[in-house]
Amino acid sequence: MSNKDESLSEVHASVNTAGKTGWRKLFAFIGPAYLISVGYMDPGNWATDIAGGSQFGYKLIWVLLMSNLMALLLQSLSARLGIVRGLDLAQASRNTYPNYINYPLYVLAQIAIIACDLAEIIGMAIGLNLLFGLPLIWGITITILDTFLLLFLMNKGMRIMEVFIVSMVFIVGVSFLTEMFIIKPAIDEVISGFQPSILTGNALYIAIGIIGATVMPHNLYLHSSLVQTRKIERNSKGIKDSLKYNFIDTAIALNLAFFVNAAILILAATAFYKNGLFEVAEIQDAYKLLDHIFGSVAPTMFAIALIASGQSSTITGTLAGQIVMEGHLRLRIQPWIRRLLTRLMAIVPAFYTILHFGEDALGGLLVLSQVVLSLQLGFAVIPLIHFNSDKATMKEFAIKPWVKIFAWLTAFIIVSLNVQLVIEEIGTWINDTVISIWWIYLLVIPSIIYVFGLLLYVFISPFFKKSQPDSTIVPHGDALEIKEIKPVDYHKIGVTVDFSENDRNTIRHALLQGGKHAEYHLIHIVETAGARFHGEKVLDYETKSDIDNLEKYKSNLEELGYKIEIAIGYGNTAKAICELVKSRELELLVMGTHGHSGFRDLLFGTTLEKVRHRVQIPVLIVK
Repeated sequence: MSNKDESLSEVHASVNTAGKTGWRKLFAFIGPAYLISVGYMDPGNWATDIAGGSQFGYKLIWVLLMSNLMALLLQSLSARLGIVRGLDLAQASRNTYPNYINYPLYVLAQIAIIACDLAEIIGMAIGLNLLFGLPLIWGITITILDTFLLLFLMNKGMRIMEVFIVSMVFIVGVSFLTEMFIIKPAIDEVISGFQPSILTGNALYIAIGIIGATVMPHNLYLHSSLVQTRKIERNSKGIKDSLKYNFIDTAIALNLAFFVNAAILILAATAFYKNGLFEVAEIQDAYKLLDHIFGSVAPTMFAIALIASGQSSTITGTLAGQIVMEGHLRLRIQPWIRRLLTRLMAIVPAFYTILHFGEDALGGLLVLSQVVLSLQLGFAVIPLIHFNSDKATMKEFAIKPWVKIFAWLTAFIIVSLNVQLVIEEIGTWINDTVISIWWIYLLVIPSIIYVFGLLLYVFISPFFKKSQPDSTIVPHGDALEIKEIKPVDYHKIGVTVDFSENDRNTIRHALLQGGKHAEYHLIHIVETAGARFHGEKVLDYETKSDIDNLEKYKSNLEELGYKIEIAIGYGNTAKAICELVKSRELELLVMGTHGHSGFRDLLFGTTLEKVRHRVQIPVLIVK
């Protein structure tokens, strides 16, 4: 697999694990699961935990534990896939399913990531509103900056990003530890909540919500990619060690996430249920009641934890969006564009909801995002189990029969409960007299039938399709045999000049390509406003000065014995260069870099990138 097809290629195998032993070895592997764990304590989890604790006290703690065990199993399978096959879940799906299945899988995964990101945006906006009184619409706007924070962290390396995420998790943990000291729950009653009980009615509904909010599809995509940031020895021992240390990493991180979720539920049970406040429906209500019951410290820590949770979850959600796009579609675009698009697709529904329905409707949008998220879960879990069971690709590392049984049982529980959640939600919509029935029957139900059929195909087809080893389906094929190399003689060479210090180096490299037998065309583009409108008819001072400079270059080089032609263009730089290349039938184009970087590239664009994609001849870039 070439570098361009590696999952998260910017940080692929960037953390070295060789030559380390004991705790140093374990520390080298610790990190990916902490990025995963933030998805298990995001605002969606907060909503279900608060609802469960306020309505049923400590009774649903065992549901949290069960969902955590399910998550531990599935995340371990996700890590195994990435370590053994060197593919993330999206790449493995692309290699397994035909395009007419793969493209809908991408769409569903992207919708789920947007839905998840939507919950994080709303949660962070609520946190900013509670802590600083910032209006929700401004809080949502600020979350756009998360995109650039992620870009900054990626440029600093994987370890810096992991340190940032772990610090956010630490803030959440400390906040709730402080909360526990303030509210002082009864330990014996908390322990009794670990005893399983029969769930009916609203307790079942909230339990489904807890499981749906805990096991998230984007985390499965993400984990299979993040484990590949560790550089390991690609032999049996190296892979076994990596599997062992990544399991330890996953177990520690997810158990910490479980304690945070349990703390939220215990907080709600102690503060609200025991005080007879059973209808705490939203995060804002919890904040206000904490202030009323315990004073200012508890709600402040609550809001700080919410902001830290939202901040870290949005980063991991955006990373998952990158993995899904590159894995399913093999589409790689500029990182800042990709991350900004992911964020904007989540922000638009939040903006529309506030402007059209008011801020009070955001709670309903949170619920809807969890329903959409739950619908996609099966499309990540089922392929993941298939891929880990496949002996042709996993070889000795294929999961054992007893693991497979537990995995399929987990998948059945999750999918069936989430399907039940979707059915109940649709039933609510149908009974809601405010909502028009026609769009439910015309759009929603047919879409669900289609999605269910797709799920059946994803489940059944691998049982009947013989898998191929990954080596036969590497995207760029096998290396070609290099035979006798003949010299290339260029007769007409284009050289772009801008009369800066870079010209000397650009011209020197061009002359080395063709010697004195080639013909050189010195290309310069006049970019003034007049040149854009009047083209070659323009006679402003800059145009005359540029022509004089070209003549000086020509005279200088002709004295040295080179054949020189002047080629001047007008208006859009990239377009004009391409037109001159074509009209003069040039065989090679030599271009110097303009020296822009960072914000200037973002603002002005890069002529190099545009030209090299448009011309059909070799381009030599001189820095």
